[in-house]
Amino acid sequence: MSNDTNVDDPPEDASTGPDQDQSERQGERSPLEEDGDRRTDVDDEIETVEDLGSTVEVDPGVEVDEEIAEDDLLGGLKIDSTEDIEVPDRLVDQVIGQDEARDIIIKAAKQRRHVMMIGSPGTGKSMLAKAMSQLLPKEDLQDVLVYHNPDDGNEPKVRTVPAGKGEQIIDAHKEEARKRNQMRSILMWIIIAVVIGYAILSTTSPLLGILAAGIIWLIFRYTSRGSDAMVPNMIVNNGDQRVAPFEDATGAHAGALLGDVRHDPFQSGGMETPSHDRVEPGAIHKSNKGVLFVDEINTLDIRTQQKLMTAIQEGEFAITGQSERSSGAMVQTEPVPCDFIMVAAGNLDAMENMHPALRNRIKGYGYEVYMDDTIEDTPEMRRKYARFIAQEVERDGRLPHFTDDAVEELILEAKRRSGRKNHLTLHFRSLGGLVRVAGDIARAEDREHTTREDVLQAKQRSRSIEQQLADDYIERRKDYELQVTEDGVEGRVNGLAVMGEDSGIMLPVMAEIAPAQGGGQVIATGKLQEMAEESVQNVSAIIKKFSDVDLSEKDIHIQFVQAGQQGVDGDSASITVATAVISALENIPVDQSIAMTGSLSVRGDVLPVGGVTHKIEAAAKAGCDTVIIPKANEQDVMIEDEYEEMVDIVPCSNISEVLDVALMGEPKKDSLVDRLKSITDAAFDQGAVGSASGSNPSPQ
Repeated sequence: MSNDTNVDDPPEDASTGPDQDQSERQGERSPLEEDGDRRTDVDDEIETVEDLGSTVEVDPGVEVDEEIAEDDLLGGLKIDSTEDIEVPDRLVDQVIGQDEARDIIIKAAKQRRHVMMIGSPGTGKSMLAKAMSQLLPKEDLQDVLVYHNPDDGNEPKVRTVPAGKGEQIIDAHKEEARKRNQMRSILMWIIIAVVIGYAILSTTSPLLGILAAGIIWLIFRYTSRGSDAMVPNMIVNNGDQRVAPFEDATGAHAGALLGDVRHDPFQSGGMETPSHDRVEPGAIHKSNKGVLFVDEINTLDIRTQQKLMTAIQEGEFAITGQSERSSGAMVQTEPVPCDFIMVAAGNLDAMENMHPALRNRIKGYGYEVYMDDTIEDTPEMRRKYARFIAQEVERDGRLPHFTDDAVEELILEAKRRSGRKNHLTLHFRSLGGLVRVAGDIARAEDREHTTREDVLQAKQRSRSIEQQLADDYIERRKDYELQVTEDGVEGRVNGLAVMGEDSGIMLPVMAEIAPAQGGGQVIATGKLQEMAEESVQNVSAIIKKFSDVDLSEKDIHIQFVQAGQQGVDGDSASITVATAVISALENIPVDQSIAMTGSLSVRGDVLPVGGVTHKIEAAAKAGCDTVIIPKANEQDVMIEDEYEEMVDIVPCSNISEVLDVALMGEPKKDSLVDRLKSITDAAFDQGAVGSASGSNPSPQ
């Protein structure tokens, strides 16, 4: 039977439909589908993939002043609020800053290619996957029916029909089953009436007649289940689907991803549920002709990844019970269509635990793309960020629109969160969270618009857990006088560190010199991680080169004060350690109103680090007057206005410059700095660190 069987066909024939060959099960072009194609061709509202380009109209109907666009935070937009900005209908047009990924998604949708997107959380991976589902043709969608197999009840048959036709077929089967049951019921009651009447009129005991009637009722009740079993089970229903299906299978267990068969505790006596009624589709089957999105792909176990690879390769996958102890494990359907586009996503570590064959399958038949974390700050991008805020307001549906100065404050925050000069962050999820908090504050006050003051208040309320902990640590240290920001102390330096991604904290480092019992060594405490241990080794090399003290007779003890349970990772405390040790060796005090951060090469060059903005703000909160940072990070400083007047920022290129600023006691300090400069005069005077200034700072 054709897979576009008319619903008026007798249900008895429908039971033979699943016996068709495999190509028929997966669906040939039916008159209904061809008619759908013709309707699509004349529908002026449908846009083809070719209509989509890389350029998106940013501000339709809104005036743009190009003369001030370069310096204006709104990119020259002339708006009173985000209510003036038109939001595109299609998700693909709402994507901001990921132009390469967007173009790949458009091409992949047109050519039906798989895609793997790697990048930080919140950069738009799931949004791009949803956008792809909107670009796929709707007319190819199918309904999937599972039928009872009279020859083998544990091997249900599968049939595909055009989307929307499955419900009609099931309704026809149910109507026919209802008529059969009605006729059987009439016949049953006639027989029961005859038996009871005969028992009453004859000399036979009426009790025997009632008993016989009960047996007849049970027989009819038992045999009627066979008629109900003829009604198919629709496991995939695309009748109301307006776009190609999108299934988010992130974190799904094997049954939810690959399909499953429910356990049946009643397996005999006519009480059992037919096996085809217990079949449950997986995400791979629901996403047939659509998009299957799996974030954190490496969290799937290896066996599941192998089966997923088989489904991608074959375009069909039989459903069976995933639990070996369940009766569902005995059931296995015919192959069910799963012709989906795979969109895998994850962080950089996702590639490490991902099955190599699965990755090869995606790469060989699709694209790999790395999601950007930041984008260059241009007038066009600022206008797009204004549109992003309008999109968030419209998507939420409960937030007041943002005034122009509120939008400007959010764009400033996007610049600050990028961590790079002249760039904007692409971590839109966290930025969207700030938009929603600010909108909630304005809505609680029953205001018509969200203002800049609401955004500023939201920034305080939406602090990360790490930032709240950092602020609490700073206050606690002040209470117990653990924070030293006055006078000079030998061997003690106020270092700076980052907790999480956006929270700075002051981390003092202390050094002490003691006579060695054997050979001299460097002993560091504070739960140092691998990178921190390496930085201590680099510092020891510098100390041996610059110090006049015979280190073979000395032990150098270095303590990271209150490093916490997580310990210290990264090498951004290198100049802090070097300054503390040199101060202890030379008996020269360190100015405690100064804090510092920076990596250190074995030659004494100060190299760039990450998180300088958050570290500077942490120093300001702690009461420091001066912060030393690497010269290469000078362009990355974007502190809040309230901290600009609180601290002086001193960029340094080498260790001698750091010591010149941090040490106290002019005669001894000047002698030490002059000696360091004379030793490394060539390296420092030629600006050897210049080559490192162009490198990308890593978070530490």
